[in-house]
This record gives sequence, structure tokens and C-alpha cells, in this order.
Amino acid sequence: MIFHPIDMDHWSRKPYFEHYLHHVRCTYSMTANIDITLLLEQLKRKEIKLYPALIYMITTVVNRHSEFRTCFDSEGKLGYWDSMSSNFTIFHEDDKTFSNIWTPYTEDFQEFYSHYLDDLEKYGHIKQFTSKINEPPNTFPISCIPWVSFTGFNLNIYTEGTYLLPIFTIGKFFKQDEQIQLPLSVQLHHAVCDGYHTSVLFHELQVLADHCEKWLPNK
Repeated sequence: MIFHPIDMDHWSRKPYFEHYLHHVRCTYSMTANIDITLLLEQLKRKEIKLYPALIYMITTVVNRHSEFRTCFDSEGKLGYWDSMSSNFTIFHEDDKTFSNIWTPYTEDFQEFYSHYLDDLEKYGHIKQFTSKINEPPNTFPISCIPWVSFTGFNLNIYTEGTYLLPIFTIGKFFKQDEQIQLPLSVQLHHAVCDGYHTSVLFHELQVLADHCEKWLPNK
């Protein structure tokens, strides 16, 4: 993992960054539905779990765009990671708590899925807030609320408004007009991401869902 510092004097986004970080500090959230009709059909046929497939899709899109990988490092320097992985929540049914696990991202879905299953087996039963330790700094959070098909979701983060990475929340999928729709919410910082970037994110997620045969294993 490599952190690339941003040269503010040669960064086209500098005036927007300074405005939304120093003058009108602003985060925002957007919720949209992803049509997973074909994706769900393929996953069921191949006996693959939906949650890791969604984690893979989200992480794939995040890694395509530096805007979603821009943050402050441990020394307070602004820059972006060359690649990112996700940490994600695992629910404990018996006491209704959850734990955070992270799995290294790889472009090959089958490899990623294997690592996910290994992590789930090793750490899924550990009831701690972070059940897999030594999480690298180049991660971003994904959580799931599979009991509600929400139409909006907003987080209130009290870190002086300097957390710049995206935060994703997955909802309960539902059937509408013969399609299976999945609500997905993302929380973003306006200093590094505009509505255009968020629109690109949702569009590319839909393309991955529509063309899942290109990245799912053949079996």
C-alpha cells in the first residue's frame, strides 16, 4: 500500500476542498437502489453469498477513483491510497451485537471470496468490536442493515468533519416491478467528492451487477 501526498498548489480541486473543509464544512449522504435481479440469480446458481459479492463490487469501484481514496494519513497529510480494502460488519444473532472484520481486496473475485470465507471462519465468532486485529490504514467501512429496505440513511460523525473516506450502508433488498432492488447508502465528504462522483459510483455499481458474468467464476 502506498500513500500519495497531494500537491495542493497543483491540485485542481484545491478551492473546493478548502471551501468545504474550512469555510462551509460539509458532508452528505445519498441513497439509491441497485437492481440486483441478474446478480442474485447468478449468485444463487453458483452458491455464492450476496454480502461478499456486494463488498467486492463496492471496493472495486472505490479503487477505480482517487476521490474515494482521498484522506488524511496518520501524520495529518492529505493524499490518497493507491488501493483500498474494506472493513465490514458481521452480525451475532444470539446477542444482537456485531464485529468488524477486514479482508484484503484483490481484483480476482474468486480469490477475494476465498479470503472472505477464511476470515469469516477465523474471526466471525469472536465477539469484539474489532475481531480481526492489525487492520491496515487503507481501509474504509461497509455495514449492512438487512432488516430494513430504507429509502434514506444518514450518519452523524463527530470527528471535527475531517473524516474524508466514504462509508457505505447496505439495506434489505425487495421486489419491485419484477426486479430485485437493493438500497445502498453512501456517506461522503463534499471536500473531496461532489454529486457527480457519487453518481458515477452508483452507475458503475449497477454496471457490475448487470454484467456480473464477467467477474463471477464460471461454475
